[in-house]
Parts: sequence; C-alpha cells; structure tokens
Amino acid sequence: MDTFVIAGAGLTGAKAAETLRAEGFGGRIVVVGAEPDLPYERPPLSKGYLLGQDDRASVFVHDEKWYADQGIEVLTGRRVTTLDRAAHEVELAGGERLGYTKLLLATGASPRRLRVPGGDLDGIHYLRRLSHADRLRDALASGARVVVAGAGWIGLETAAAARHYGCPVTIVEPSPSPLHATLGPEVGGFFADLHRRHGVELRFGTGVTGFAGESAVSAVLTDDGEIPADVVVVGIGARPETQLAADAGLAVDDGVVVDAGLRTADPDVFAAGDVASVWQERYGRGVRVEHWAAATNGGPAAARAMLGREVVHDELPYFFSDQYDAGMEFTGWFPPGGYDRVVTRGDAEAFHAFWLTGGRVVAGMHVNKWDEGLDAVRELILGGRTVDPDRLGR
Repeated sequence: MDTFVIAGAGLTGAKAAETLRAEGFGGRIVVVGAEPDLPYERPPLSKGYLLGQDDRASVFVHDEKWYADQGIEVLTGRRVTTLDRAAHEVELAGGERLGYTKLLLATGASPRRLRVPGGDLDGIHYLRRLSHADRLRDALASGARVVVAGAGWIGLETAAAARHYGCPVTIVEPSPSPLHATLGPEVGGFFADLHRRHGVELRFGTGVTGFAGESAVSAVLTDDGEIPADVVVVGIGARPETQLAADAGLAVDDGVVVDAGLRTADPDVFAAGDVASVWQERYGRGVRVEHWAAATNGGPAAARAMLGREVVHDELPYFFSDQYDAGMEFTGWFPPGGYDRVVTRGDAEAFHAFWLTGGRVVAGMHVNKWDEGLDAVRELILGGRTVDPDRLGR
C-alpha cells in the first residue's frame, strides 16, 4: 500500500490530506506535526482569536473525528528530524522511522528572533502558534503597557488587538513607514495614520537595541532611548523551515525550491505553503508567500501533484488584514521597491490602490471596498496590458 507522508501539520498539510482523500487516494496518509494541536488556521491568532471574538474550536481545520473518519493519521507533538531520500524514509524525534511513497514538505516558517541583550526575559512574545496567542491574549487582557517591535502585518494587527484591550501601545520600526518593504511609503502612510487615530505611538527610523528588566521585561531599549513596557511583541518577519530539505540535499533559496507543480528535484518529494519557493512563470523567478492563501491553495495543488496530476500552481498571491474598523485585501506581487508608481482611487476611509510597473498593474488592494473587491484588480494584473493611470485613479 502506498504511504503519503506530510511533514507539517498546519493548514497546508491539512488541506493536502483532505484533497488526497477527496481525489480518491486510498493509501495510508500520515500527517506529522511538531505542535501538540491538530492542524489549525493562523490568521485568527492575530485577529479574531486574539481579540477574544473567536472561540478556540473555530481555528481548527477539522476536528479529531473527521481525521478518524477519513482514515488520516495525525501525529501531533512529533517533529520530522531527518529525511533519507535514498531509503524513502523520514525519521522522527525519538528515532522512529516512517517510510513514504511520496512526501510533502509543509514545515512552514518560524518567527525571526530579535537577538539583542535581554531577549530571553519573560514578557517578550512571538506570535506564530496557538499557544503563543493564548499567552499573549492573557497578557493583553491585563491592560499592560505594550511595545511592538516591527510594523509589519503581525505587528500592526497585534497593536490593534492591544488597543482593543485598552493597553497603551508603542510601535518601534526601523523603516520610515509601516509595511515599507511590502507596500511602500505611499500606502504605508495610511496604516500609520490609522494607528495614530487609535492612540498608538509610532516611532519610525528606530531599532530595538535591547531589553531591560530583572526576570521580566520592564523596558525596551532603542536607538532613541528607553520605553517602559510590561509586554513586548516582536513581529520582524518569519524564516522558512528549510533545514530538513537542506540536510537532504534539496535546493533551498529563501524556501524549498519547487517548480510550478510544487515538485522538488526529487520526483517523490514536494513542498507547499510558507516553506516553498514556487517557480512563477509570470515573474520569471521563484516566489515564496507567507499568507493564508498560499496554504489553503498550495496544499490541494501539492496533493494533486503527488497523485501524478498535471499541476501549475500560479495563482496570484493574496492576503487580507483587519485592523480596527479597516478591512483590506491585497493581490499580486512585486519585490521590495519593484514598482514605479502607485495610483489610488477613493477617499481616506475607503479606497483602491494600484501598484504599477511600466504602465502595467502588478498588484492592487482595497480598504473597506467590499462591494467592489479585487476581481477587477485580478483582471488588470492577469491581462498585462498598459493602463492609463489617470483613468485608473478616477
């Protein structure tokens, strides 16, 4: 009997296992995850679950009975430590070996650590796991003084959650605006204004140099001085978990290198989700995306590829964010600084933004424009035609 092993029990792995059964695979499916929980979705960890609006059960992809009914084995609290491609086996922590016919690497990413003095003090939080969200939610509910290191998506969403709980919040960010590498200064300024309106203090052009405190953090040390803090949230990006692939001799370049069918150079090893750098013909390069859509779409695509189907995984990158009364969606992709113009249409409360390169739309987003959404933006990107920026802005 064929055995398909999925290394990583997140959304990517769960969706891959679900698709394998839905597409008729009758062999053994084993999902191996380092965390103690069943596969769950991560966006609620910095949104509804952190805000106390979503209950714990709602974050899980499926419950235990569903996996049992589908005949899918989920090994929680077990990490794959070694990949033996020649033997078609993986080794788990503790020494158990598990044979595979096909293997999917869905090991995800882990938060980048802030390596500064005092970084191991209590009260310093990273947000990636359900257990992290549990601890952070308890800390925010106390109304503590909060400092957020990093003005990316995680930093901004956790800052909004902290203000929801009534915490005084300061964001420290070395770049000149929020989401500077992701959106550029033109649209990043909107998010700066949004947080200022909700009482957040923003310190741009400033880096964290250390933390002060005895056993627990009491202050954040920055280039510009000291900021009192009871709770610190570090949101400075994530690093793909590629060590397993690298040790096995698979190509790694900001992620496990795969083709458009999510295949590595080994015909029996695939990769998807946060860990995968997927070849995109549209961009002429590998692209790694760390958002929900990469998992929910990549897992099923990888499953079909494992079954020998012809797969081209070239969907436009997509993500969403909710902060205070602002909801947004973004689609498309460009490297940092990889655009020459931003065109906006609307007003300060509800608008579309379009990123252009050479007169062509490469990405777009909306804020509070739910009636229009992103369908027209997708058409512009996929059409690849030159547009009139003046008409686009009207």
